Amino acid sequence: MQQKPIFLTILDVLSIIGLGVATYFALVYAPTEAVMGNVQRVFYFHVGTAWVALVGFVLAAVSGILYLVTKDMKWDRFELAAVEVSTMFFFITIVLGSIWARPAWNTWWTWDPRLTTAAVTELIYIAYFMLRAGIEDPEKRARFGAVYTLLGGISAPITFMVIRLFRTIHPVVIGNASAAAQGGFDMTPNMLTAMFIALGAFTIIFIDLMWHRIRIGALEEKVEHLKLKVSM
Repeated sequence: MQQKPIFLTILDVLSIIGLGVATYFALVYAPTEAVMGNVQRVFYFHVGTAWVALVGFVLAAVSGILYLVTKDMKWDRFELAAVEVSTMFFFITIVLGSIWARPAWNTWWTWDPRLTTAAVTELIYIAYFMLRAGIEDPEKRARFGAVYTLLGGISAPITFMVIRLFRTIHPVVIGNASAAAQGGFDMTPNMLTAMFIALGAFTIIFIDLMWHRIRIGALEEKVEHLKLKVSM
C-alpha cells in the first residue's frame, strides 16, 4: 500500500477541526432564530451537506465525460468516489431536512417539488451502485458509469433550481423567496458567518473523503486485476 501523503494527513486534521468549528458556530455563535427556535440550527449542516453533495454529483458527471474522452480509468475512480461520497452527504441532507421540517411544517415529509426531486436524485445514485455492481468487465463498467452519471448529473441542477422555478413550501434563504414558502427566515450577519463556516468545513471534509475513496479505489482496481490474471 502506498504511503499516506502528508497533505492528506493535514486534510484529516483540518476536517476534524473544521467540523468542530462549524458545530460551535452553528450551536453557539449563531443567534437563535425568533420563530423556529433552536431547531433552525440544523440549517447550517443541512446547507453544508447539500452543497458538497450537489457539487459532487456534478463532478461525477464531468469525470464521466473525461473518461469517455480519454478512456483513462483514473476518471472512473474519481467518478465512483464522487458519487459514493455525495450520495452519503445527500442522504444526511434529506434526514436533516426532515428534522427541520417537523416543527416548521408539522410533518416529517411532504411531496413538495424540492423534496420530491431530492428523493429522486438520491434514488438515481443508489441505483447507480446496484447497476454498476452487476457488470464484471472493468471497461464496460466504467463506460456504463460514465454515461449514467452524465445523465444522472442533470438531476443536481434541477434539484437546486426547482424552488426558484415553482411554487414550493421549501424556503429560498438566499435569493428571492417563494410566496408559498414556509419556514423561511432572514439571516443576520452572524447567521451568514455560521453558514459560510459550515460550507467551508464540509468542503474540506468532502475533499478529504474523496481523496481517501480514490486511494481505496486504486487498491480495489489492483486487486481486481490480480483476480483476473489468476482466473485466466
